[in-house]
Amino acid sequence: QVQLVESGGGLVQAGGSLRLSCVASGRTFSMHAMGWFRQAPGKEREFVVGINWSGGTTDYADAVKGRFTISRDNAKNTVYLQMNSLKPEDTAVYYCAAKRSYSGSYRSTDYDYWGQGTQVTVSS
Repeated sequence: QVQLVESGGGLVQAGGSLRLSCVASGRTFSMHAMGWFRQAPGKEREFVVGINWSGGTTDYADAVKGRFTISRDNAKNTVYLQMNSLKPEDTAVYYCAAKRSYSGSYRSTDYDYWGQGTQVTVSS
């Protein structure tokens, strides 16, 4: 069992930056691919970015390419999401997810564990 706790959300003006963190419990973090998803009010949860077990492979949604960067530190059981040049349309609850596999996925149904989410609000 893996428990995930996100932090780092908040209110920021358009053009600003935030860094989200997700800390995982347990000793098998490095055996899991990780992903970030987001859900805006009235919309379905959508894929943001995924990263494989080593951090060597990443996959970004087109909407965030060039602005967001995912990274992970397996020694700290933590995955990060650096978000730059934020836009009002990035406003959502951001969820961290873990997949019991070395390779990542853009499908939310492929992930086995989810955090509780952290709110990101970008004002115009």
